[in-house]
Amino acid sequence: MSFRPEPAYTHGQAPRTAILLCNLGTPDAPTASALRRYLGQFLSDPRVVEIPKPLWWLILHGIILRTRPGKSAAKYASIWTPEGSPLAVWTAKQAALLRDTLDDAGQQVLVRHAMRYGNPSIASQLDTLKAEGATRILILPLYPQYCSATTGSVCDAVYAWAARTRNIPELRFVQRYHDEALYIDALAASIKNHWKRHGPPDKLVMSFHGVPERTLHLGDPYHCESHKTARLLAERMGLQKDDYQVTFQSRFGKAKWLQPYTEPTLVQLAQAGTGRVDVICPGFTSDCLETLEEINQEAREAFLHAGGKEFHYIPCLNDSPQWIHALSQIARQHLSGWPTQAPDRAALAQAQAVALAGGAPQGRCPMAN
Repeated sequence: MSFRPEPAYTHGQAPRTAILLCNLGTPDAPTASALRRYLGQFLSDPRVVEIPKPLWWLILHGIILRTRPGKSAAKYASIWTPEGSPLAVWTAKQAALLRDTLDDAGQQVLVRHAMRYGNPSIASQLDTLKAEGATRILILPLYPQYCSATTGSVCDAVYAWAARTRNIPELRFVQRYHDEALYIDALAASIKNHWKRHGPPDKLVMSFHGVPERTLHLGDPYHCESHKTARLLAERMGLQKDDYQVTFQSRFGKAKWLQPYTEPTLVQLAQAGTGRVDVICPGFTSDCLETLEEINQEAREAFLHAGGKEFHYIPCLNDSPQWIHALSQIARQHLSGWPTQAPDRAALAQAQAVALAGGAPQGRCPMAN
């Protein structure tokens, strides 16, 4: 195994603390070729698809990557913006706002964002942070609920990068924040703001991304953490059990996934006489294909076609002030003990002068002379 090249080292260089926000990913363009690359990477992750590799390779390359990219590209095209993929746009904005918020609080922390699949990659952004002098990096996945296929996969990507890095920075990981009070408050504020404008619905549906049911029995906490988020949010909103419904969306394949499923539940509600539903997706911090197309287009059509009268989609947290505040507090909690103040420029200059006066060449320690 070969190690990746290390950035040039400067004596007296102040160590920096950094945060890497990580999201799932998105294709570079709403085209079949871009989707083929993206899906090939995404669906090759053994944490995403737990099927024996030889069998899955035949299915993936023989069927899925031949038929699915064109269909998925059309779906992405329906939500694409002039700035690009909504997921990419919102994630970049969250990183910039988090950096500004921490800076306003006197904490000068490098903040970048990365995608587990697609661009910018986790490895490339970790390389960039190292080149910028980061010696301590907090990995902050934008997944409130821990799941092996999401948070666990981010850890895999970071460890794979570290395995090929000679001088590994100190690393910390945020595993979950599904029950953090400020995160719950941000979700509640989003709902309240919507209801101030439109009034409350007959039923609030909280739709989380689905995973195969077997993962629950194998020890994945995602199902339980999703339900805890929903319970805390309902309590924060003062809702009764009949006021809301927890569902799971985005099924793939024929295996049994976490239930109840979102779209069939919406159809049943419409057929039972529920006039208006509001749908929120608490597990997604940024609007993306699964919220804008799957929920606000496909699920909306299914509910209205089944006899429902009014369908409201409540957007993700995106760049809401409450969410950015919550994100900054989560980050600060996990940065505890790491230096985040601006470096002392005078001390830095003195250290560099001492190193140079000692005749130590760049890239070597003066103590070695």
